Amino acid sequence: MTITRALSLATTVFVLGSLGGPPLSAQRRVLQSVVERDAEVRATESGPHAGGGQTVAYSFFKNAPDLRLIFRKRALKPGSAIGYHEQAEDEIYYVLSGRGVMTLNGKSFDVGPGDAILTRPGSSHGLKQAGADDLVILINYEQATK
Repeated sequence: MTITRALSLATTVFVLGSLGGPPLSAQRRVLQSVVERDAEVRATESGPHAGGGQTVAYSFFKNAPDLRLIFRKRALKPGSAIGYHEQAEDEIYYVLSGRGVMTLNGKSFDVGPGDAILTRPGSSHGLKQAGADDLVILINYEQATK
């Protein structure tokens, strides 16, 4: 292949790439994307951190390589809880449905749909389901490197 033909081909690839699609780095990320559904990752567990009761945990993307972000959904059944514990990393709870009582650094308050709670390293918290309906939450945090 001549230098002129190689430059022409490189220019064509560059122009086409910049006209209609994501950059190559984004294309590689798309190829590694994963779709998971509740039914595929569902597991019945007791309340974490010795919280007790029955919960349903949905641990999404736990087998995705090089992913440090933890993304979970948890349904706390009536009478269940996430036990009071000290937090090691930033963690976000988001309430999707139901009602609960969050205890954060010794102070308790009601939580419900649309509430987001950020717990910081060194703080302590726990969450108890309240009422007749499941308390359904999303939990996000970055796990420590291995």
